[in-house]
Amino acid sequence: MTILITGGAGYIGSHCCVTFLEAGHEVVVVDNLSSSDPESLERVSQITGKRVLLEEADVRDSAAMQAVIERHACTGVIHFAGAKVVQESLTDPLFYYENNVLGALSLLRAMQASGVRNLIFSSSASVYGPPDILPVPEDHPTRPVSPYGRTKAMVEQILTDVAASAPEWRIGLLRYFNPVGAHESGLIGEAVTGTPTNLMPLVAAVAAGKKDHLTIYGNDYDTPDGTGVRDYIHVMDLVEGHLKAYEALQDTGPENRCITANLGTGNGYSVLDMIKAFERASNRQVPHVFAARRDGDIGASYADPGHARDMFGWSASKDLATMCRDTWNWVCKNPDRL
Repeated sequence: MTILITGGAGYIGSHCCVTFLEAGHEVVVVDNLSSSDPESLERVSQITGKRVLLEEADVRDSAAMQAVIERHACTGVIHFAGAKVVQESLTDPLFYYENNVLGALSLLRAMQASGVRNLIFSSSASVYGPPDILPVPEDHPTRPVSPYGRTKAMVEQILTDVAASAPEWRIGLLRYFNPVGAHESGLIGEAVTGTPTNLMPLVAAVAAGKKDHLTIYGNDYDTPDGTGVRDYIHVMDLVEGHLKAYEALQDTGPENRCITANLGTGNGYSVLDMIKAFERASNRQVPHVFAARRDGDIGASYADPGHARDMFGWSASKDLATMCRDTWNWVCKNPDRL
């Protein structure tokens, strides 16, 4: 089977290519390369010994997407393509609605026209907003607090309606918590374009001497040390969840044609926990200062991952030390990509 991976030259997409190729699937990638580098796919080929086809196109171009699907006889789609920076979505919400929501609609039209009905969607724990309970289960109310989170919730609703429209559809809505880490080879990882915004690349940049210090936004949250608590998941665990969900959907009956699952570890780590773990992994110091909270941030969020385990036999296996070790290995081998 040939799987189309949108945004496949990016961080999570490139790791997903490795997992699907190693599982015996053929892979074709669509990416507009606006925030990614085709070299990542060359490195995927080095890791797997298998060719990755790249089609440079924009997911918002429905005709181009249909042409790719039909040219490569794709049987399923893993949809990563989209903008993902919470703070940027607050200042440019129109771009996020156009890119994320209209992009998904365009892809769905292309899939429908091509007769392809299998889709895994890259959603986010941001759909929950400030959690009422911890760990967060999938039936928690969705109350996103940023345009980014709202685009994910909107696309989830669209996909739920699409799945209900015809029994042939098989759709997985996977709500990520905080992906970090890199492939153990150090060949692929989270390459930073522009100013880094995620915590792990920022911590790594300080450890590598690229930044003087880390700014921690908020030390007055209702958490054990006052800093924000998140569920960090190794990117290789995350993409294994995509494979497990995709395979499970092929074997399910029509009553389970749209599934929703958290992808997280179930453990919450604070910003200070992350700094200490990275200092141990890198044997470097990470100086830091505190600043006021940012709009759109919440105090604590971590997953209840039990549903993914029960539904398609997936659970995360890599701990925080491994996440930091693999990130540092990537940084040391690719200092120009930080």
